[in-house]
Amino acid sequence: MSDEVGRAFVPGHITGFFSIHEADDPERAGSRGAGLTLSEGVTVTVEPAAETSIELNGEFAAVESGRRVLDELDETARISAETTLPLGSGFGVSGAVALGTAYAANDVFGDGRSENELVTLAHKAEVAAGTGLGDVVAQARGGIPIRLEPGGPEHNRLDGVPTRATVEYLSLGELSTAEVLSGSTNRLSRAGVDALVALVNQPTLQTFMAESNAFAERTGLLTDEVRAVIDDVHAAGGYASMAMLGETVFALDTGLSDAGYDARACKTHHAGATVLE
Repeated sequence: MSDEVGRAFVPGHITGFFSIHEADDPERAGSRGAGLTLSEGVTVTVEPAAETSIELNGEFAAVESGRRVLDELDETARISAETTLPLGSGFGVSGAVALGTAYAANDVFGDGRSENELVTLAHKAEVAAGTGLGDVVAQARGGIPIRLEPGGPEHNRLDGVPTRATVEYLSLGELSTAEVLSGSTNRLSRAGVDALVALVNQPTLQTFMAESNAFAERTGLLTDEVRAVIDDVHAAGGYASMAMLGETVFALDTGLSDAGYDARACKTHHAGATVLE
């Protein structure tokens, strides 16, 4: 057993819209869609231990995706994840814990796996845990990723919007990803495919924001409270939408601040997940 400690940083990820693609093999299952990766994210520390435990911001957390990663690696460790992002609010924290655990554990245990192998492992863990379908592959890429095909690296196809952005966000509460994904998702997926086609035809931030808004409306996921904040941003001349899946409003530039809200600001992150020294 190694006495070293492995650390990795994984950017947060806001999904604007998505469609669900199920498969018996979790490596092939996933989602298509688009989102923003963020300079704010999750730092994961993995330390060899006799039994596996997971802490999130200093408190015990049952993050099943992280535990599944260690099980697949056949290792036991203490996982410690730190983030300033709101939990359960559409920022891909579960996916970040899975991917960060894979990267950090590979580093500390010397498992010798490639990036694609680690991304595949984390993607499968998150799909199996029911906490996400596309965050991991987006977080591994960074930037403003467009997920053209679902699944892990051996099966998916990614593109991106070639620009950078400042992003503000305001979290109003939590939504259960597992509950939404367990319901009827036909209408959701149809709306996601329509949004993806529009973005591929015109891959700009403005198209992404417009299609994200349309997706939230068509799927019925937009709550009255979130809609009111988005309307205020639009009235102030900004671009805003709802994070999938969370009671969170995100806006470009200073959209939320201009509308009078006390929002947090960050930038898009263009390096993807990475091991830290």
